[in-house]
Amino acid sequence: MLREIITIDEGKCNGCGLCVPGCPEGAIQIIDGKARLISDLFCDGLGACLGHCPEGAITIEKQEAQPYDERRVMENIIQAGPNTIKAHLAHLKEHGETVFLKTALDVLDEKKSPIPGDFKSAEPGSCGAQAGGCPGSRTLSFDRKKTAESAEAAMQSELSQWPVQLHLVSPNAPYFRSADVVLAADCTAFAVGDFHRRFLRGKALAIACPKLDEGQDIYLAKLTAMIDQANINTLTVVMMQVPCCGGLLSLAKKAVEAAGRKIPVKKVVVSLQGEILQEGWV
Repeated sequence: MLREIITIDEGKCNGCGLCVPGCPEGAIQIIDGKARLISDLFCDGLGACLGHCPEGAITIEKQEAQPYDERRVMENIIQAGPNTIKAHLAHLKEHGETVFLKTALDVLDEKKSPIPGDFKSAEPGSCGAQAGGCPGSRTLSFDRKKTAESAEAAMQSELSQWPVQLHLVSPNAPYFRSADVVLAADCTAFAVGDFHRRFLRGKALAIACPKLDEGQDIYLAKLTAMIDQANINTLTVVMMQVPCCGGLLSLAKKAVEAAGRKIPVKKVVVSLQGEILQEGWV
């Protein structure tokens, strides 16, 4: 089947092994001095290993691969001990993979293996109250109807999710599925006084700086996954008038070109004083 899976550039890999503990599924091993993907079955394509490679040798690409097998992954992880089990469950939770999480918990129950305390209360389709990992990158959706009841209309935030930084968001998070997405340069929300009302109402958000952020290949992979896997409807790129911001629109266009499906892309250019200089579909 055609799906997202990691690819390791052997020329860039120095065999440091930092990616190995970063993959709780056990899909990567150091063999003959290089990191190797030992089985398609173990790679979920979510990229937990990406941030651990100092050489940028690991990327996510769409290619023919065997379907990811959560049951086989768990049978392998159980042998690695409780810390690896907990890291894997937290990894699934943070990426909104509720189906895989339920399968993992079912396997633990079948094998009479202890379930980490944070997940004992997890019901089918849920992820428990606390799943570990960085609290700042935990996937959250907000109920704006309830918030509106206790806030003045002029002060109402239209942000409907967390996190928002492109390195932290999961392209498979529930709030991206079939959504209209805003990809905004970091500075735009500070320049446009009514940014929330004008751009965020009813939309999902990802923010990035095309000049200062590292890992542009990761950004490209995530945007492509949003299009192909989350099936987003539209992508609106909001950027400043400064030349370096054009890189954000370039990323969006490359993602559409790389994706298997096509979606409309809107370009919005904001002046340094917060005026809308350009707005239209590209």
